[in-house]
Amino acid sequence: MAVKLRLMRMGRRHRPFFRINAVDARTPRDGRILEKLGHYDPIEKDPAKQVVLKRERVEYWLNKGAVPSDTVSEILLGAGLKHKYAEEKTARRAKARALARAKGKPFNKADRIAAEKAAKQAEQKAKAEAEAAKAAEQKAKAQTKSEPKDEPESAPSSGQQADKGDAS
Repeated sequence: MAVKLRLMRMGRRHRPFFRINAVDARTPRDGRILEKLGHYDPIEKDPAKQVVLKRERVEYWLNKGAVPSDTVSEILLGAGLKHKYAEEKTARRAKARALARAKGKPFNKADRIAAEKAAKQAEQKAKAEAEAAKAAEQKAKAQTKSEPKDEPESAPSSGQQADKGDAS
């Protein structure tokens, strides 16, 4: 029989309270239990009362091959009970993170936000460089216009003299 360590929700609306149970894997969340192993009260302020476990029975079920749910696994780690399933999960996540980074894809929300921030900074830097280049180009044009030309401006060009000759 496949056994899981799972939470059973109890308490009233907006006041959750969970029992940590050993259950057959095929039963529903609030179905028949094999053994009550403790409870978890997420609203409790005192950390000593928030999680209450029968440590020896939890260790017994883990040694028998019971698989904790993700939430129960986190609760057990918080209570100081290390188990192979948590180690396997961290190894799988590290491998998946390495594969995602090798492909250049964000692994989680934090990676995605960091990538977006880096892209935005690169875009702003490129925009600032383009503006600086444009300003330098305009400054160079202004300098070439203000420099004196080879021909004096007061002397009329040959085309202008011809126009004046026709008018007289």
